[in-house]
Amino acid sequence: MKQKTATMNISLPATLRDQLEQKLTRHAYSTASEYVRELIRKDLQREAIEKVDTLLLEGIHSGPAVPMTDHDWQELRTLAGRTSPRHDTKKTGAAPRRAARSR
Repeated sequence: MKQKTATMNISLPATLRDQLEQKLTRHAYSTASEYVRELIRKDLQREAIEKVDTLLLEGIHSGPAVPMTDHDWQELRTLAGRTSPRHDTKKTGAAPRRAARSR
């Protein structure tokens, strides 16, 4: 389904407008609106990545790591709306998959 759009007008100095027109031509954007939408999406993505980075650093600096207990995992499952683990190693004999770590 197509999203409803709203119009927004911006004012640019002539030199910036000329540079924008050249960029649109060089990068095959159909309109200035297309280019501005892409800039906004990229900026929102950058902010989301920055937020995750901040949270990761906060976790790293929060103190020494503590092993998770079965009780801890059950609390997380309850918060997530699940009552049991997704992978039951007793039934399948397979170990649960773990996220890959980058070094």
